[in-house]
Amino acid sequence: MSVLGYRLKKLREKHNLTQERAGEIFGLTKYQIHRYESGASNPDPETIREFADYYGVSTDYLLGRTVNPDTATGEEHAQKEEHDPELDVLIKELKNAPKEQRQQLLKIWEIIKGKGNQTNEE
Repeated sequence: MSVLGYRLKKLREKHNLTQERAGEIFGLTKYQIHRYESGASNPDPETIREFADYYGVSTDYLLGRTVNPDTATGEEHAQKEEHDPELDVLIKELKNAPKEQRQQLLKIWEIIKGKGNQTNEE
């Protein structure tokens, strides 16, 4: 097992995630997560960054360049403590949604926040 695979597995387990749930969060299959953790394949740089951001560690830690996983400071550390996996899934889905759907969802959100009337008056 590679350093990257070992650390990905330990971080996933620390966050009480199954391989299937981790796959949902990162837009990957359970099989891809397994392959990364076993060292059978390596994620691309963007996916490594997404892992690091989600787990609150540096990419250097994931890649074995440092033994210190917690490189977050101040505000970043507070954000890590307030982490909500369900919101992460929603945000990832929104990022991947077609522009028209995102615009529709933003309108719905404005209505929910009570600002939808301003849009309707125009």
